[in-house]
Order: sequence, then structure tokens, then C-alpha cells
Amino acid sequence: MQIIEAIILGLIQGLTEFLPVSSSGHLVLFQNLFGIHEATQEFTILLHVATLIAVFIYYWKDILALILNPFQRTTLLLITGTIPTVILALLFNDTFNGIFGTGKFLGFNFIFTGIILLYADSRKGGKKKIKNMSIFDSLVVGTMQGIAILPAVSRSGMTISACLSRNMDRENAARFSFLLSIPAILGGMVLTIKDMITGEVVLTEALGIMPMIFGFIAAAISGYFAIRFMVNIIKKGKLKWFSVYVFILGAVLIVDQFVLHMIVR
Repeated sequence: MQIIEAIILGLIQGLTEFLPVSSSGHLVLFQNLFGIHEATQEFTILLHVATLIAVFIYYWKDILALILNPFQRTTLLLITGTIPTVILALLFNDTFNGIFGTGKFLGFNFIFTGIILLYADSRKGGKKKIKNMSIFDSLVVGTMQGIAILPAVSRSGMTISACLSRNMDRENAARFSFLLSIPAILGGMVLTIKDMITGEVVLTEALGIMPMIFGFIAAAISGYFAIRFMVNIIKKGKLKWFSVYVFILGAVLIVDQFVLHMIVR
């Protein structure tokens, strides 16, 4: 992988991780365009860790409060919200790994994301804050996050939509969505580290040190600004424009897959 390719992929990951347009779908798309096929899933996890730093920086007060007082309701909600994601990942891990590097489902999954975003945009949002969430609320949000393991299904789009469907106010919907990304990304990082220790994955040999560093930095910086932008967008309730974008992108990819064969092969 070239450094410029790693930077572009890092920027794509940072921007699309927190915008409801699916970072995984865009990474698979651009990896296909660049012809990159080595350690793609592992490099994606590395970029996810970079965007995790962006979450830490933006929500440092919330995270510090959780560290200083771990035995609180928010911690319980984050744990229960993570459980469905873990279960879905364990049950369908082989299937997800099998389709991750291909583009055959990207178009359909982008359109699915657009439908969910349209629904979310139609929700006015309630007054429920994180402290008022029920365990069932967190399980619903976590289940939607689990579905978003599929490429081109947006994690933030699914979780924010689920929060709004549970009558949360928009600001708290964004906060819980982004905080819930922390254990999910950490879990993926732990699995990748395990594979590196056992020798199943050697990122430095497959990708090179410098591309990894530059891609990581690009993802972390762009991710921070994407969070700031997305929080403001959610407050104003303009998710429909993202749905228009993924509808168009999904339609283009479907046409390409069945007619043109230029991007999805």
C-alpha cells in the first residue's frame, strides 16, 4: 500500500465513521478502486482505533466521568448495548469476513442505510436522556449496531436511528451512539491484536509502517472534525441529505455491478 492511498483511506474512515454513510462500505469501495487486497480488514480495524481517539478527545468529559465513577447507570447501558453486537459478531463472524472484502452487497446495503436514515429523519426526537434510558432501549440500539457490522450499513446511522426511535433527544442520541462505539472498536482491536500475536496477521509486512502511521493520523484528525460536524447536523435534524447520498451511491453501484462492471467485480 502506498502512503497516499493510506492517507486517503484514513480520511475516508475518519469522515465516514461518524457520518451516517458507512465507513466500512466506503473503505471496501475505495480498496476495490485502488486494487488493495492485503490485510484490508485488519487495516480497517487500525483506522477504527484512530477514530476511537477522536471520540476520546471530543467526549473526554463523559469518558472521564465513567472512569472516575464506573459503577453508574451509563456504564451498565453501554455494557448491555454492547452485548447484542458481540453476539451477532460471534454468530456471523465467518459470514461477515467472507463478504467484507467484496463489493457485491455494497449497493443494496447503502440503500438499506438510506431507508433507515429517512425513518430517523422523520422522527422529531423525544426528551429522553441517557440517564432515562431503559435496559431494553440499550439492547435495541446495540442490536442495530450489530447489524452495522455488514459493510455499507452505517453504524452511526443505525444507532442514532435506534436512539431516536426510543424517544431520545437528538443530542443524547448522538452522545450514546458515539460512546457505544468505544467498546465495539476496542473489541475489534483486541481480536486483531490476538491474531497479530499468534502470527495470523502481520500488518507491518502486509502494509508497511509508514502507510499505517499516516493512515492512522489522517483518520484520527478527520474523525474529530466529523464528530463535531455530525453532532450539529443531528441537532438540526437533517439526516435526509445523507439518505439521498447513499441512495444515489447505492443505485450507481447496483448498476455497475450488473451492467458496467467497472467498480464492483
